[in-house]
Amino acid sequence: MAKKPILRGDEREVVYSAEHWRLLHALRERAILIMRALERRGIPSITHGSLARGDVTPQSDIDIVIPMVIPTFKVEMVIEELGLPIISKRIVQATPFHVLKAHIELEGNTVVTIPLTPLTSREREFYKFGGEVALRDLEKGRRVPGVDKRLMLIVPSPQGHRERPIIGMEEEAARTVGVSLDIVKERVRVLVRRDTIGRTGVYLKEEIPLDESFENALRRIADRDPAVRRLMMSRGCYP
Repeated sequence: MAKKPILRGDEREVVYSAEHWRLLHALRERAILIMRALERRGIPSITHGSLARGDVTPQSDIDIVIPMVIPTFKVEMVIEELGLPIISKRIVQATPFHVLKAHIELEGNTVVTIPLTPLTSREREFYKFGGEVALRDLEKGRRVPGVDKRLMLIVPSPQGHRERPIIGMEEEAARTVGVSLDIVKERVRVLVRRDTIGRTGVYLKEEIPLDESFENALRRIADRDPAVRRLMMSRGCYP
């Protein structure tokens, strides 16, 4: 069930159980395995969301992002070297105006994302809004503040975390997380609207053959889709 935005409420303390800490450690260890392998190949990466904040559940995904455009075959080579089977490959775009992304889905609710077009500053901030950590942060056990899909600000504490709604406190949330007020207002608008009218889906979500490169598939899509072609041209990456 999708998490609904919480519009008001008091701050509360959440204390993690021993099982919660074990789950967080296990999920982070899997992320570290992949991120270390990427780093050895000179590919920096981050993970974001509940894994960065610490408020994981058994359903939590491991989301690893390479925050720059690189040849996707390099990432696939790292995954193959680790012996991790690729379940699916998809090209995703939220709207015709947003970044095009390659999603590589692995076992264990793990997704590696590579932007296929350069990220705008706002798109880059999206990950920090939810909380993001790099490899060194994970290795040190560091957790960071971020906002979840309920629009709750999650602030790590020694026992677990503190949480409170950000609506009406957008400026404080922006300062705490370290992002612009604009991205906070945008995410509030998007998530409240989604709760009101329901999830409307994404503009593009196309599965591609495992043996096809993302770059070749993107060219095929751009040839048939003027909106994709315009986005690529506007970001200087249409051949």
